[in-house]
Amino acid sequence: MASAVRSGGPGRPVAAGAGPDAGGSEVRGAERPSLREPGAPPGAHRPGRRRTLIRLLWVLPPVAVLAAVFLHPLALVVRQSVTPDEGGVSVEPYTEVFASAVFREALGTTVGIALAATAGCLVLGFGLAVVIAFVPFPGARAVSRFVDVFLSFPSFLITLALLFLYGTAGMANGIWTDATGAATGPFRFLTTPWGVILAEITYFTPFVMRPLLAAFAQLETAQLEAAASLGARPARIVRRVILPEAMPALAAGGSLVLVLCLNEFGIVLFTGAKGVTTLPTLVYGKAILESDYPAACVVAVVNVVISVGIYGLYRTVSRRAGA
Repeated sequence: MASAVRSGGPGRPVAAGAGPDAGGSEVRGAERPSLREPGAPPGAHRPGRRRTLIRLLWVLPPVAVLAAVFLHPLALVVRQSVTPDEGGVSVEPYTEVFASAVFREALGTTVGIALAATAGCLVLGFGLAVVIAFVPFPGARAVSRFVDVFLSFPSFLITLALLFLYGTAGMANGIWTDATGAATGPFRFLTTPWGVILAEITYFTPFVMRPLLAAFAQLETAQLEAAASLGARPARIVRRVILPEAMPALAAGGSLVLVLCLNEFGIVLFTGAKGVTTLPTLVYGKAILESDYPAACVVAVVNVVISVGIYGLYRTVSRRAGA
């Protein structure tokens, strides 16, 4: 009898091979229940593996479409940029393009116009957004909605409107010649870099206003009322209260406008500024007019690299701004 009984602690004899006691002790040698059905191969019904396969099935179609529509043409452009006309693989097209005075001038013109247009959009967009958001006037809501509609307009439409106003045969020159009897009018700036900058400011300013209006909608009016009650003038309120709140939206909108200006082609083309050569127009000239495809691809790759870098900055700023 003593051999069939082992001690389970002071005063707690336990029979050998007995099941779990009232305290919840486990059965010795008992196996844990299996999650798979009897006779099923190992790993056949694992939920984690099934979810992974379902996710892959959802991800593969858009990745395939992206690769076919965008990545494959981009890869062809990169490959063509390192393939000289005589064949083979070489960086000779890059050295020739970088050594070209036309490329350096186009790069400087592109960056200069983009920076000037972005600065103009920031100043004008901030002023207009402050008026729409904080200065009560009839039709403010309609103007705010028109800003959204304006974003859908094509760039060449704005350029054509400026040509009708300030072109060689535009309204402004027509009024001048009718009033003075002169043969030509004085307004000829549209065919210069200043005309391109004006057209880009006119078209891209709403891209700055949209995030600013969204940021101003979240601004507590109590701050403005407190500043006004303390005797702060409107200019001081704008500088000390509104501008700090608008900085993230200004940075996000400015980065986006800078990317768009760097890649703008239609405005430069429709203004008729033949002396203004930017990187997009240089790509067009090299590929279509000169049939120099390696050089055109080199310029395109440089333009893409600059744009992607600035777009990365735009995404970073937008994420921090909560846009």
